[in-house]
Amino acid sequence: MGFTAKITSKGQVTIPKKVRDFLKTTTIEFTIADKSVILKPVESVGGALTAYATKQTVPLKKVREEVWKEVAYEKATGKSRSRRH
Repeated sequence: MGFTAKITSKGQVTIPKKVRDFLKTTTIEFTIADKSVILKPVESVGGALTAYATKQTVPLKKVREEVWKEVAYEKATGKSRSRRH
């Protein structure tokens, strides 16, 4: 079953409801393979937050930004640069 969507001038796409229901997440990963783009669900980055647990209060926005940078790095390189390791 296929679905069609339009990309707006801002690069946004509305993902059809049936696809969103199938993904069961609000976070997705895109992979380019040959002449295709693969969209995969990212279920959770929660485990990655362990490295940022401290006794100090850190704004969640900052933690989220750092976690996503690490996730992107790991996806791009296959290597971890986590503080845990």
